[in-house]
Formats: sequence, structure tokens, C-alpha cells
Amino acid sequence: MSITTYQAALDYIYSFIDPTRQGSPDPSIAQRGLDRITALLHDAGNPHQQLRAVVVAGTKGKGSTCVMIEAMARAAGLKVGLWTSPHLSSYRERIQIDREPISQQQLIELVNAVLPVVEGFDVATYGRPSTFDIGFVMAMRHFVVEQVDLAVVEVGLGGRYDAAATITPLVAVISSISYDHMAILGPTLDKIAFNKAGIIRSGQPAISVPQQADAAEVIAAEAQMVGAPLWLAAEAAVEPWVGTTTRLAYPAPPQPAKLHGVFQRENARLAMGATLLLRRQGIPITDDAIRRGLAEAWWPGRFEVIDGPPRILIDGAHNGDSAAKLWQAIEQELPHRRFILVLGTSRDKDIAAIAAALAPHADHIIITRSSHPKAMDLDRIAAEVEPFASAPMTIVPVVAEAIATARTLAGPDDLICVTGSLFVAGAAREALGLAVAD
Repeated sequence: MSITTYQAALDYIYSFIDPTRQGSPDPSIAQRGLDRITALLHDAGNPHQQLRAVVVAGTKGKGSTCVMIEAMARAAGLKVGLWTSPHLSSYRERIQIDREPISQQQLIELVNAVLPVVEGFDVATYGRPSTFDIGFVMAMRHFVVEQVDLAVVEVGLGGRYDAAATITPLVAVISSISYDHMAILGPTLDKIAFNKAGIIRSGQPAISVPQQADAAEVIAAEAQMVGAPLWLAAEAAVEPWVGTTTRLAYPAPPQPAKLHGVFQRENARLAMGATLLLRRQGIPITDDAIRRGLAEAWWPGRFEVIDGPPRILIDGAHNGDSAAKLWQAIEQELPHRRFILVLGTSRDKDIAAIAAALAPHADHIIITRSSHPKAMDLDRIAAEVEPFASAPMTIVPVVAEAIATARTLAGPDDLICVTGSLFVAGAAREALGLAVAD
């Protein structure tokens, strides 16, 4: 079997989607998933073990943190691989080198390279690989073949049992932790933090933003148990937390020029702190490179403002905490007359928490959904939003049509906000002609 076209390559990758496969908080089930990707990587020659990498976990901000670290390393003249998920428009966005998505031809070649590994995999012992497994193996192989100097790897889900847990990172990075994927990671903050902290490795530095008390205690305990120096990306400097006493000064104010929203300042502190720790690990990144990278880093679908009139804000806020921070940033940075909310989310999200943060401020609410199989039913979203809404609510099933409806309702001084999931954000960017061509 040989793949000859880009569409055939995508079809092969997506053929491993199994809608009946569900995540589970049962550690034994989660461990089987980790065993599966470990075995698949082994059969592929363990490309992940040939990379110098930084791994980033967290509930929110991890993607933005990844791109800031990537930009700082690239500004230092390094060749940098970036693995993130999900993508907004094109699968190629998931695998990037120096912020260039993998080409269609390279993806075809990668699929053909891993195809015999997948076809010969011991399914009887480990189970059938997932689409995510195959993408991760392809990314690691691509980074090795292209001889990147550093790989920046975003955790897909959790951390302890994610594919990224197969990596021993130069630095383990943990962004803000809040409630999400509770059916898989656990119903309490300490259980969620336990999963995120699973990327910390013995003797390798780790860094976290300030966390809520339950999460902070778990992260500190994990670092203590495995013997890893743990640092805190605090307001004024990188401060010692566990197993270290040094204090590291930030080389620049935490104000990324192209990543808007006050919440990005916390992510910027984390990214700068991680980069300072990478430097201590032998990665040559100067203060000037950190400053230049911070100024150039950009990540679509995260507090992305499209000029109007009216202005349109696209943001992938997908839980209550991120929605609350989104509204805080809107109040501080985007003055407006009326607020028109275009909202859609996924079935596994706490829509009530998202609605509680945003719906009370809306002058009109438009309920929509992406075309993704995980998209939440429109009637359910409306039912969850209704208790928090005092404004008219309209259901428009297609994101592009929902934005068009919002534009007919909005005046030149109003703000249209499209949010609720990255899938909705991706659909909005496609509707507005901003998507990466597939």
C-alpha cells in the first residue's frame, strides 16, 4: 500500500478515529493508552528519544506558551519544531518547523514512512493506534529527519498518560490548571493537577505559573517525589519552589505584542521562565532573543481581533475560567457599545460555566456549532445558556451564517465575540477568510 495524494494521507490518518473509544479516569485504562503509544514509538525507532524537547501541559494557555517559547528559541537562530493540537483549519498546522506548517508532500511522505509501522503493530496486545498516536509519531519522526535543534511539544490531554509523557523534557512546563475534561482527568482540581504534573521528570527542571492551592500542592509533591527542581513563574521573577534556591530575573516585561488579553501576561512569564531554564540546560537563547521572540509570537484564535466596523473577536475559551478571563480582557482592552455573543462548544465542556461568565453581558446571543463530531447540540447549548441570559437568543446552526447574522445585528461600535471552543474559532476564521489553506 502506498499513499500518493494529500487527501489519501488525511483519509488514512483519520481512518483511525474511533468514536466508541472514550477516555476514562481509571488509571489502568489510561496506562494502556500510554503503553500503546510507547510501543508504537518503539516500533518507529523511538524518534522522541533523539530530540531535545520542552513539554507544556496545563488546562489553558499551554498553546500560547508553546508558541512564545518557540518564537524565543527561533529568534536565537535555532531550528524549532512545534507540535500542537487541535488544529484550527488544516491538519498541517499540528506539525510545524519554524512556524511553517508541514507541506502536503511532506505529510504524504510521513504517512508512507509510518504506514508499515502501523500495519505491523501488535494490535492484539496494545489495541489499535489512534489518530492522535499516529500524528504524534509522525511529528517526532519529522523533527528528527529535519534535525530540529529544539522540539516544543504541547500535551494533548492531561499529561501523565498523554503521548508527550514518553518524552524526558529538558524543561517541563505547566500552565494554568482549572476544571476541564473532568470525566477523564477527574472531578477535582487535585486529580486534574495530578495528571498535569505527570510530565515532570527526575533531575529535570520544571516550572509552573501560580496555581490554586489544591493544584499547587500536588505539583510540589510530584516534583519532591521524583527529585525535580521546581520553579514558579511569579509576578516579578522566576522564584524557587522545590529543590532550588536561585531567583531568575525576567529579561523583558511580560507583554507579548501580538498576543492580546491580560491573561497572556501570565503565559509570557511562564514562557520566559521556561526559556531561561532551557538556557541553563545548554540551549543558547540570549536575553535579546527572548525579547524579540516575545514581540513576534502570535497564535491564531486566541483573543484574535479582526478590525471592523464592527470588530470581531475570536477566542477559543472552552471552560468557565477561561471564559471569565476572556470577559475581563474584553472589559480592559476592547471598549464597545453592545456585546453580541456567538457561542458554540463541545459536548464535554461545562457550557453552564462558560455561559455564566459571558451571557449576562450580552445584548444578543447567537447559538451555533462547528461541524466537528464533538460539537454540542444546539438545543442543549440554548437550554444551558438561557438561565444566565437576559438578552434575545437566536439559534443559527452554521458558524459562517451565525457571524453573518451577528453582523446584521451589530452597529459600528459594537463587538461581536465568537467563542466556546477552538473548533468554533477555526470555523470562524474559515468564514472570515483567515484559515490556513489545506
